[in-house]
Amino acid sequence: MNQPTRPEESTENRGVLYLAFELGSKEWELAFSSQIGEKPRRRTITAGDLKSLQSEIVRARQRFGVTGSRVASCYEAGREGFWLHRALVSMGIDNVVVDSSSIEVNRRSRRAKTDRLDAEKLLSLRIRSLHGEPKVWSVVRVPTPEQEDARQLSRELEELKYERTAHRNRIQSLLVSQGAKVKLGSGFLLQLEQTRLWDGSALPAHLKERIQREYKRLTQVQEQIQDLEKQRQQAVAERTTQPDLELIQRLKLLKGIGLGSAWVFVQEFFGWRQFRNRRQVAALAGLVPVPYQSGESLDREQGISKAGNRRVRTLAVEIAWSWLRWQPQSRLSLWFQERYGPGSRRSRRVGIVALARKLLVEMWRYLQTGVAPEGAILKPA
Repeated sequence: MNQPTRPEESTENRGVLYLAFELGSKEWELAFSSQIGEKPRRRTITAGDLKSLQSEIVRARQRFGVTGSRVASCYEAGREGFWLHRALVSMGIDNVVVDSSSIEVNRRSRRAKTDRLDAEKLLSLRIRSLHGEPKVWSVVRVPTPEQEDARQLSRELEELKYERTAHRNRIQSLLVSQGAKVKLGSGFLLQLEQTRLWDGSALPAHLKERIQREYKRLTQVQEQIQDLEKQRQQAVAERTTQPDLELIQRLKLLKGIGLGSAWVFVQEFFGWRQFRNRRQVAALAGLVPVPYQSGESLDREQGISKAGNRRVRTLAVEIAWSWLRWQPQSRLSLWFQERYGPGSRRSRRVGIVALARKLLVEMWRYLQTGVAPEGAILKPA
């Protein structure tokens, strides 16, 4: 009589070597296994040492008796980026990059957490995902090197603008601390020399030198911003046949959306991702509602998930306000005014998030089909 096979004795995927990484700046913790319920084989190698990694894979295959089997690995998305994924794929390894926030954890207030435990947890989830549990975590879609490189310009511009604001605020704070105000502009250094304090004395020498150095750094940042913006404008003006640039040109035809916004939307969102429906568009931007229900006594909304692309989500809310101004007769603007217009300020702030979600979906459809949102005004080509 045949005995029923227990889950830990299942022969499915026994020819697979499972591998999980816990990546550190100096060392990598590796955890190997070949089936469910098996004690993992743990090893530590120097960070970035791919030769040692290949050697450990060979030893693990021999240890578990799966010589010649395929390797299924995983690691958490983080500081290492995607170079390791590409290296593993080039070795013939089936690797996935995991969203760290999607990994299930113990809900106790105090729980043990070490690199060894994290690696073993990832290993068990990798095994479960290949045994029919695809929702144990969220897998990150890895861009190609070209797609990843295309995002550098907009991200550098974002960082430089934050840096510019920091320099400006620092200069103004230093002046205000002495009771002086000087307008930042082309003649700032000349005005700084002529600035006097409350008693008619000049600015202290060391303070003036510090402000002059800070202004020099501000000028350098401003020049870099202008250079990058010219580079971006030139790339779009050349009207090349690159798909992402064609999408940028099409998207910025919508009144209320400029070159900078269109560039970010395409390079970060629409240019290299494939969406099957509107729910995926909203989920990737982190603009979907998160309910909290427990029985009949507790039923409330926790706001939006904020689990997607932070840059796209922030920009979508900004463009939603701009859409109300520049596209007042569009179907989306009329819907917002009818539902949230008579409400309070808080109600309008809630409504603008809903409008941002709808607007992202409409932009996706516009780029896919070429049909503009209903009632929207297009700028001359």
